[in-house]
Amino acid sequence: MNTIIKVIMFFLAFSFTTTNAQDFQGVATYKSKRKVDIKLDSTQVNSEMHQRMMEMMKKQFEKTYNLSFNKEASIYKEEESLAPPRPSGMQFVMVNTSGSDILYKNLKEQRFTNQNDVFGKIFLIKDELKTIDWKLESESKNIGNYTCFKATTTRERPKVVGGISINGDKDLDADSNKTPEMETITITAWYTPQIPITTGPGNYHGLPGLILEVNDGSETVICSKIVINPEDQISIDEPKKGKVVTQSEFDEIMEKKMKEMRERRNSERRDGHEVQIRIGG
Repeated sequence: MNTIIKVIMFFLAFSFTTTNAQDFQGVATYKSKRKVDIKLDSTQVNSEMHQRMMEMMKKQFEKTYNLSFNKEASIYKEEESLAPPRPSGMQFVMVNTSGSDILYKNLKEQRFTNQNDVFGKIFLIKDELKTIDWKLESESKNIGNYTCFKATTTRERPKVVGGISINGDKDLDADSNKTPEMETITITAWYTPQIPITTGPGNYHGLPGLILEVNDGSETVICSKIVINPEDQISIDEPKKGKVVTQSEFDEIMEKKMKEMRERRNSERRDGHEVQIRIGG
């Protein structure tokens, strides 16, 4: 109860100074990191190559995102960066079925538009924002100059997400018709009522303050910089280009594409090593 009272007081105090400002807006920069621990057959991949692969994959998951927001909407997208070098003799394929190129969230209308470029085709995923059942915890901490409060929620996801194949000899995706084993994960978020915006990085939203950090057990996304009411006006425009689909329709398309990739990979003979990792939500 004390936590809820503190949050309300923070929210009301800061809202009083900002809600009358029609141009209230800001940009938050986030850094993401993901745990990488993949076991490979030592008869096909030596320890030195395995280490280089792990370092390369860690770099692949170290990304920077910008979240532009105002009181009613936000835009979340990755900063462009050079791809890290690949180990010689290694073909590396990563398919991210849960990421987004440009994620627009309309907080007022509780809907989103996700412009996603997958396999060379642009999709425009339009759907309602899902309500997240957050539990407000008693812990608090500072992130930069902001006082943040802890919130948690749980979610079901496949216990083994994606697969790995080496020269086609090992394919954890082989039985694509098998129902994946599910596990319950705990997602921890840290939000600040000092910025009374109910959004955050990626698909996270719905807390009484901007989410500055979130961790799902394997990936951590944390805010490294915030600029409130910058001198240059921020443009938060909903993406328009792409084939319009719902989230469920997009998921079906992705599953079909992944099945085609598996079948093609199993039918072709490859020279050298191939590692494929699929990251989903």
